[in-house]
Amino acid sequence: MYIGKAAQLSGTTIKAIRHYEAIGLLPPPQREGRYRIYSAQSVELLMFIKCAQQLGFKLKELQGILHNAQGDELPWHKANKAIADKKQQLSHQIEALQRVYTDLVKFEANWTGHCQPE
Repeated sequence: MYIGKAAQLSGTTIKAIRHYEAIGLLPPPQREGRYRIYSAQSVELLMFIKCAQQLGFKLKELQGILHNAQGDELPWHKANKAIADKKQQLSHQIEALQRVYTDLVKFEANWTGHCQPE
């Protein structure tokens, strides 16, 4: 399929696909004359990239996951490890935010009515 159809099916843009190719996230597609021909596996990879970005992965992180991928095959072992690492990172961030929230509630309770402007 041509780049426009791959963009449509994956929910990305033609510009994004070209960028992913340029930075090595997406293997170069086969060519038919001047046209790029994308496989169903390429569309699956594009969907993975888009979903991963929406879940907080940076393109640099995805480059590490997809580095040395064989053809269009997604290295699931690396993806699963990166997902587990991201979940752990988010868990720590949630804990830190919960502590800040608890401290704010205590601060509010202690200072309500104590700091009145004159």
